Amino acid sequence: SVILGQRKGQLMNKLKTGDQVIVLTGRDKGKRGTVSARVDDAHLLVDGVNVAKKHVKPNPMKGTTGGIVDKTM
Repeated sequence: SVILGQRKGQLMNKLKTGDQVIVLTGRDKGKRGTVSARVDDAHLLVDGVNVAKKHVKPNPMKGTTGGIVDKTM
């Protein structure tokens, strides 16, 4: 879990890959997940949060099937 009451910049520097976090604001408020990557100093990628549905066309040359795929943004 994350300690509340700190500034965003100070808190983001303490988070590392694999830490458990809780989303505080936005569409996914209240969801829990693990940090999978750091994009930059102010952004993280969290598993299971900010997931969008992407429509993928089949590509027989690459051997990929089409359909609707969940993608982490």
